[in-house]
Amino acid sequence: MDNVMAQLESLEVRYEEIQEMMADPEVIADTKRYMEITKEEADMREVVQKFRKFKADKEEIAGNKEIIADGSDAELVEMAKMENSELEDEISQLENEIKILMLPKDPNDDKDIIMEIRGAAGGDEASLFAGDLLRMYEKYAENQGWNVSIVDSEQTEVGGYKRVDIMITGSKVYSKLKYENGAHRVQRIPVTESAGRVHTSTATVAVMPEYEQVDIDLDPKDIRVDVYRSSGAGGQHINKTSSAVRMTHLPTGIVVAMQDQRSQQQNRAKAMEILKSRVYDYYESQNRDKYDAKRKNAVGTGDRSERIRTYNYPQNRVTDHRIGLTLNKLDRIMNGELDEVIDALTVYYQTKQLEELAENA
Repeated sequence: MDNVMAQLESLEVRYEEIQEMMADPEVIADTKRYMEITKEEADMREVVQKFRKFKADKEEIAGNKEIIADGSDAELVEMAKMENSELEDEISQLENEIKILMLPKDPNDDKDIIMEIRGAAGGDEASLFAGDLLRMYEKYAENQGWNVSIVDSEQTEVGGYKRVDIMITGSKVYSKLKYENGAHRVQRIPVTESAGRVHTSTATVAVMPEYEQVDIDLDPKDIRVDVYRSSGAGGQHINKTSSAVRMTHLPTGIVVAMQDQRSQQQNRAKAMEILKSRVYDYYESQNRDKYDAKRKNAVGTGDRSERIRTYNYPQNRVTDHRIGLTLNKLDRIMNGELDEVIDALTVYYQTKQLEELAENA
């Protein structure tokens, strides 16, 4: 903890500097600079507040120990002992919280995301489950105050999705949803099952951070653009004009389709933004093998035996296999109440980080 304390002392000094800067008229007049330091202040605020509480508790304990050592007033001594017991518990809790806050930050945590949901093993039932997952994430996003837009989709005749790509924008989206990567398994009686047997199907979810204003130039000769007519929900509405856009980056084979915007021009602009992001991610991964391995690692093959989470409808149960968490509230989770699952995953992976840092210390 000594090393962490030294870092915290430096952090507090920097925090005080930032607060002074935020009151400087010259800084306030520079909008870009002011936004940068207010973000830095916001990122540091919680850990500095906890560190200050930690130091205040330590000082209070030291004062109580003097009262105990003096021993002239039995009632005061007893009160000091009781207070110190409570303060020691609080300090222990603060230490754990500070350690977690001081963990290296995932640089993508503040980013918006592109989420790909695919029906995998199980035919029509898998596509219906993909639609259920889409609605679950839409409701969760609504609860978080985020915005969701469908980038592209391919629906099935039974009303499910062979695939659906969505963009979710808001505060710290990636930090909350990055653990949703993988195969999601459902166990239930399909609506198409006349014998009433429980079937097992899967859908895969891939979550990728959206890189904003990516500094990458794409050669127009390397991009093939196809336009086509977009369709509404369930294919009931067909546009008379070709407003949907599909862009293919020929050197990498990366394809982006966009039909969510009102006009072809808007779809082109959004498709180019997403294409730049994915090509950037590709080149960051250095080569196609690493890129493919990264996505395969994220979603698996979609086989029934590969799963990060099981949704058991007959028993109203959800189990996350990575952390051994089982909740008998599937109905609520499918209605977007994912906080308990996501919070448990966050704590689990933070604890693993702490253990790894302790081993390497």
